[in-house]
Amino acid sequence: MSQAKQGDTVQIHYKGTLDDGTVFDSSEGRDPLEFAVGSGMIIPGLDVAIPGMAVGDKKVVNVPCAQAYGEVNTENRQAVPRDQFPDDIPMEVGTQLQMQGEGGQVMVVTIAEVADTEVTLDANHALAGKDLTFAIEMVGIQAA
Repeated sequence: MSQAKQGDTVQIHYKGTLDDGTVFDSSEGRDPLEFAVGSGMIIPGLDVAIPGMAVGDKKVVNVPCAQAYGEVNTENRQAVPRDQFPDDIPMEVGTQLQMQGEGGQVMVVTIAEVADTEVTLDANHALAGKDLTFAIEMVGIQAA
């Protein structure tokens, strides 16, 4: 039985959970996730767990935040005067907005705090600073 190696295209089913057991993502009810091993298409801590797996293999992988979406970066938070927001945008913590960065790229930010005169936006990934656990099952391997 062949085992996955760098460069192979693989398909996995997965369930990602936080330390408290909350499911943040899953392939349940969907097609398996397909990617090339070692290509950087998935988080590093999960990518390194794939080589050596064969079709039908299952495992649980614990991924520290440094090997997932990184630590929370306080520089990715910015206070913006409240009057710079259109009236139709709900000023509620957790609301996601799209902004244009200095280079023209679009980025998603989340409203982290709302005060009388300013709104704090957070551009960190929603899973930054969190250790993740993945239950994975190898369902397909195409050799490179």
